[in-house]
Amino acid sequence: MRVVIYARFSSHSQTEQSIEGQLKVCYQFAEQNNYTVIGEYIDRAQSGKFDTRLEFQKMISDSEKHTFDGILVYQLDRFARNRYDSAIYKARLKKNGVRVISARENIADDASGILVEGVLESMAEYYSVELSQKILRGMQINAEKCLSNGSNPGLGFKVDKSDRSFYVDKEEAAIVREIFERYAGGETKTEIINDLNRRKIKTSLGREFRPNSLSKMLTNKRYIGTYLYKGVETPGGMPRIIDDDLFYRVQSIMDKNKSAPARTHGEGEYLLTTKLFCGHCKEMMIGYGGTSKSKKQYHYYICKKARKKNCDKRIVSKTYIENRVIEECLKMLTEDKIKIIAQKVAEACNKAPDNLSIKALKKAIKEAEIAIENLWNGIEQGKSVEMLTERLNKRMAEKEELENQLAIEENKRIYLTEAQILAFLDYVCEMPFDDFEKRRAIINIFVHSVYLYDGHFTLIINASKKPLSIENIPLDDIESAFEDENINNTRCSTMINSAPPK
Repeated sequence: MRVVIYARFSSHSQTEQSIEGQLKVCYQFAEQNNYTVIGEYIDRAQSGKFDTRLEFQKMISDSEKHTFDGILVYQLDRFARNRYDSAIYKARLKKNGVRVISARENIADDASGILVEGVLESMAEYYSVELSQKILRGMQINAEKCLSNGSNPGLGFKVDKSDRSFYVDKEEAAIVREIFERYAGGETKTEIINDLNRRKIKTSLGREFRPNSLSKMLTNKRYIGTYLYKGVETPGGMPRIIDDDLFYRVQSIMDKNKSAPARTHGEGEYLLTTKLFCGHCKEMMIGYGGTSKSKKQYHYYICKKARKKNCDKRIVSKTYIENRVIEECLKMLTEDKIKIIAQKVAEACNKAPDNLSIKALKKAIKEAEIAIENLWNGIEQGKSVEMLTERLNKRMAEKEELENQLAIEENKRIYLTEAQILAFLDYVCEMPFDDFEKRRAIINIFVHSVYLYDGHFTLIINASKKPLSIENIPLDDIESAFEDENINNTRCSTMINSAPPK
């Protein structure tokens, strides 16, 4: 595994020697675990409470280049001391297939802490979905009235800002009619596009015309007065620009010229990405998709070293191993354990300190209040009244702005009661087993890491130092199905992950 080392020391009571000590331990850990260190990121005299550390931010940005698979730290508080900041940045790294690994801690954080992080993330996703549903309900109401929902109306149309209704732009509508008439008259798309771009005529997004943008325009039923929302058509819901005869003549010509290959889609996220490890070589296992000779789609996990013929670990079906892991996790979700989890998470939320931005804003507001009080005292004593009044007004404006910023930051915080968490966990348990959100939440909350062997796997659960071993997973039929098949990449999961145990 390719890793980079991140080291940091604070501005108080620590020195450059702290960096040397951290690097020494990290390099020793990397050597013991066969990690290849390809770089270092070092922040000197920077508090872990701040997420504005230059080298830290550069490291997060560099993770998008996919040049390393892990970030090795002396211990987790070097990465971040704020749980919410830690969760946010781990989520960004997870999207790039990068894990955070602690050289001094067998588990990435204290037992309840990992559980809290998993529940918080899953609940944040749940409330995000709930918010999106409210937005969708609002959009549905707009659609019933044939009003704009904010998307691009298309060339020839404009949206009235007062009531969100559509109206025709006469100049653009003339261009639309010209395009339809030229195509119906036998001109090719290429000829029309070249002429439009030569004349500096732009699309509704202000870009040059391309084959794709022209094709979308020529098939857009809005031009014959049909309002479209989520595949539902409302005839007469839009102002008309061209007549039906011209529109359907164009559709007939396009159908004759059309030759679109069929598209296939993957099975979705590989939920165990960055949590599933090869039991033979301890290397990470990654998700891949394959197509058999009969054109059937397969989805599986493969050891990174085995893919390069450096390990003899067999592949495993994505659905099979994910189902087995989820089944074992669900066995632990008894009524008593759900109550304990809800209680621990609620306690952690109540104890969670303000994040850096809130603390800084509260401190700045306090300083502004003191300054305002001093200025009032000066004015009452008759000291340079005009100058002090100007400074007072400035300070009061600063305080008002700071209070507005504080309100915004506090609205971002997650306040969860035990009852809310309990209701969420009950909701997850009641969801169907094949529900994607349920599967993702269960794995995120409970699964720390999985070590997969050919005949069994070892499951390590968050909030438990004792591994749970599951035996006898049949794999022969899975492996044989992939002999001599075409293999395609698939994307990583977006779940947060902590480091595997040493």
